[in-house]
Amino acid sequence: MRIQFAGSGDAFGSGGRFQACIHVEAGGTRFLVDCGASSLIALRRLALDPTAIDVVLVSHLHGDHFGGLPFLILDAQFRRRARPLTIVGPPGIAMRVREAMEVFFPGSSTVERRFPTSFVELSDRKALVLGPLSITGFEVVHPSGAPPFALRVACDDRVLAYSGDTEWTDALLDAARGADLFVCEGYRLDRPVRFHLDVGAIQRALPKLQCRRLVVTHMGDDVLARAADLGIETAEDGKVIDL
Repeated sequence: MRIQFAGSGDAFGSGGRFQACIHVEAGGTRFLVDCGASSLIALRRLALDPTAIDVVLVSHLHGDHFGGLPFLILDAQFRRRARPLTIVGPPGIAMRVREAMEVFFPGSSTVERRFPTSFVELSDRKALVLGPLSITGFEVVHPSGAPPFALRVACDDRVLAYSGDTEWTDALLDAARGADLFVCEGYRLDRPVRFHLDVGAIQRALPKLQCRRLVVTHMGDDVLARAADLGIETAEDGKVIDL
């Protein structure tokens, strides 16, 4: 399993980073974990072909996590993509993507595409099998118009876990348990912000988090300024992890 952070930033581009977008190659498939509004630019910057992506997994329906989908879909249309695209996310994701497409490019959601596009909804703690991927969502705490999820993806005897955005909840313990890599939001340094994780909370949870490796992402300015002193591995745009 090869994991590359195309975007490791927060919603506001702190540190000049792109919004949430993790590119993964495993089991002969390529998928994204989240697809923030800047994702198409981020992928191209790293020479990662957007038209080669088979699946997009969306943790929750905020623009910095799903807002890149209209651009990804329309780019694929103009580039004559033929391979199917599957988008997995919270209940209502198909409608939210259609609405976003209509806001950005009126009429674009009803154009007949050259490639099949399917939407699959997550349910709390119910495993979903898509080809070589086993995907499980764990409902967390981050209001976004639909249930938000931490994600757990198993493939090739490897497990990637991802917190999405959330304040602390013990659901993260279940999502991360036994994972080879847990990618966890660390939005603030040690000041609790409602519906988000701070690095202090992650450090306090470390004895309970039974993952093999943890990487903090989605960092605000105060975390980025102290990243070298945290004693926790942090993400950056372009970073590659091979499991």
